[in-house]
Amino acid sequence: MFWDSWKNRSRIKVYALVGESGSGKSFRAKLVAQKYRADFIIDDGLLIKNNHIVAGHSAKKEKTFMAAVKVALFDEKSQRDEVARKLQGEKSKKLLILGTSEKMVNKIAARLQLPPPSKIIKIEDIASQADIENAIRARRIEGKHVIPVPSVEVKRSYPLIFYDAIRIFKRNQPPVVIGSMPTVHEKSVVRPEYSRRNKVTISEAALSHMALHCVNEYDRQIRTKQIDVKDDDLGYRLVITIDVASGTQLGGNMHELQTYIITDIERYTGILIEEVNIIIDKIIP
Repeated sequence: MFWDSWKNRSRIKVYALVGESGSGKSFRAKLVAQKYRADFIIDDGLLIKNNHIVAGHSAKKEKTFMAAVKVALFDEKSQRDEVARKLQGEKSKKLLILGTSEKMVNKIAARLQLPPPSKIIKIEDIASQADIENAIRARRIEGKHVIPVPSVEVKRSYPLIFYDAIRIFKRNQPPVVIGSMPTVHEKSVVRPEYSRRNKVTISEAALSHMALHCVNEYDRQIRTKQIDVKDDDLGYRLVITIDVASGTQLGGNMHELQTYIITDIERYTGILIEEVNIIIDKIIP
C-alpha cells in the first residue's frame, strides 16, 4: 500500500453504521458522520468527503449484483490503492464505514489497512422500525438506492444510473441561510443496472459445490455427507456434516478448516460467509 500502515492507523478513528441492505444507511450516513465528526464516509466502494466523491467507484454502476458486492468490499487492488493514496496525506481523520454486517465493515477496514471500528452504530438505534420497513419495501419494489452526496456529483460521475435527488432539513430546525440560499442535506437517488434486472444471488447448489471442493482440497480423507446453506441479511451460513477416518487429527484443526472454506469462497465470489459449522457424524475405521 501507499502508506506506513501502523503510523497512519494510530491517527485514524473508524466508526461503522450497520444495517440490512436497503434499510436506510446511506440516507442517514451524513447525519451520523456529523454526529461523530467523521471527515470521510465509505459507502458501496466510494470514499466521500464534504459531499464530494474523492476516490473509489460506485458499486451501484455494476451490471450484476455479484460484481457490485466485490466493488463494495474493495476486492480490486487498484480501488484499494486509490483510496489509500487519498487518505495518505491526511494528518488526522475519522471515517464512517457503511455495511450490511459487522463482518462486512471489518473486512472493508482490513482491506483498506484501517483499524477496526471503535464504535458500531446499528440502523435500529437511529431509525424506527416503521422507517426501516418502508425503506426496505421501497428498495425491493422500486429498486431505488441512495448515494449520500448531492445530485451534481452523481450526475457528473454516474449519469446513467441517476434517478432523483432528496433534499432534507434537520427536524425542528430552520434551514441555515447563507446569502439567499438555504443549506440543506442533499442525497442522490439512483437505480443500478443490477437492480433493474433483479438481484442476482449465488445458488445453494453452486455454494454447496464450492464448499465441497474446499473440503476435498483441504483433506481428501474427509468424506462430506451433507451441506446445508442458509441465506439471511448478514450473509450465508453453512452447516457441513462429515465423516473422518480414524486417526485423522481434524479436531485440533477444525477452526483452520472453517477459515479455509470461508477465505476461499469469499476470495473467488466476493460474497460474505458469515458462519461455517462443521459436524463430525462418524469416525470411519
